[in-house]
Amino acid sequence: MEGEQGPLGILTAIMDDLNLHYRFLNWRRRIREIREVRAVRYHERFKHILVDGDTLSYHGNSGEVGCYVARHPLTKDNNYFEVSIVDSGVRGTIAVGLVPQYYSLDHQPGWLPDSVAYHADDGKLYNGRAKGRQFGTKCSSGDRIGCGIEPVSFEVQTAQIFFTKNGKRVGSTIMPLSPEGLFPAVGMHSLGEEVRLHLHAELSNEEEDDSIMMVDSYEDEWGRLHDVKVCGTLLEYMGKGKSIIDVGLAQARKPLSTRSHYFEVEIVDPGEKCYIALGLARKDYPKNRHPGWSRGSVAYHADDGKIFHGSGVGDPFGPRCYKGDIMGCGIMFPRDYILDSEGDSDDSCDTVAIRAKPPRGVKNILYLRQEAEEEEEEEEDGEDMEQEHEGRKVVVFFTRNGKIIGKKDATVPCGGFFPTIGMLSSGEKVKVDLHPLSG
Repeated sequence: MEGEQGPLGILTAIMDDLNLHYRFLNWRRRIREIREVRAVRYHERFKHILVDGDTLSYHGNSGEVGCYVARHPLTKDNNYFEVSIVDSGVRGTIAVGLVPQYYSLDHQPGWLPDSVAYHADDGKLYNGRAKGRQFGTKCSSGDRIGCGIEPVSFEVQTAQIFFTKNGKRVGSTIMPLSPEGLFPAVGMHSLGEEVRLHLHAELSNEEEDDSIMMVDSYEDEWGRLHDVKVCGTLLEYMGKGKSIIDVGLAQARKPLSTRSHYFEVEIVDPGEKCYIALGLARKDYPKNRHPGWSRGSVAYHADDGKIFHGSGVGDPFGPRCYKGDIMGCGIMFPRDYILDSEGDSDDSCDTVAIRAKPPRGVKNILYLRQEAEEEEEEEEDGEDMEQEHEGRKVVVFFTRNGKIIGKKDATVPCGGFFPTIGMLSSGEKVKVDLHPLSG
């Protein structure tokens, strides 16, 4: 009996070995199939574009958009690329930017949602729509356009995207960073256009050092942060968002002055309720109160388009604001205005005015025109409060997407009016530019 079991045991062992061998072969075959699928998934895509090595040229008629999307997205280790314009062609309609993996090749980069691009023919930035905003200068043959993502963006899943021209930064913008990533893209739209693509370009060390210093210095611009996280120019609400006492507040370190009299906020993510407020407040403003709710403050609220001036009751003022809208706030100073110094000390005075080039059509209305008609507006509790102080009268103005929507008389509190941003619902994110009129 034992002799009969011996051969049977050997046969069983052989069969087990064979099964293991076939399982191993199937496993290797499966790995090969996965690799093949991934190889197909990551391939360059283009339409009406002729690709010859690293040279791209337009290959269509003038009515057809040509678009190229790179094989791989930008990563933390490879976060920048450049395009050299060899020939700007008939119209120079060349676009450089970032798009989702399966972006429609019938549209220029930046025209569709979740894409962004710097367009050479008009120097505008197109961010998810076919209407661009003024961003930089026009580009032509011989110029280099670069595009990158700040390395810190890959940790917070919000892309801070910057553009360069001939190695120098032009500006930046914010957009969500999907798990699939953002892919380098080039668009063309007229005969004769030709570019050279550098997918592994590097910024100079000097430029990289400047970038690091800029990111590190952003947090230094804020004097107070409550339930708000700073990441570069991005502010993100970190509070509970359950009641009116859960306000997240960010207040700039320095007040507005004749040197810097205007600032802007772009709504990157409206969150659950878009309870975002932009305005001015005194230095000791309560950290759990929205700008405009308490004395010594005035603010424009995105969720209802109302203005709040030292009171919890707002007045109809302008339109509501949504994702992508840019809200601005500034002060129109009288010409004889004497202000406190921009430094840490409040004792010295500075009467010098700097006139800078305004962006996006915002007029640099630094001083009040003496002949302008004074607007009579009710200020209720805010006005009563201000009459208690012999402060300096100014006009606070607000903008939406570069256009002035209204003004409000206000009295500057002791120490000045500080740029202040409030948020109150989960997921809210804004991009802040405290000095949009500089340069």
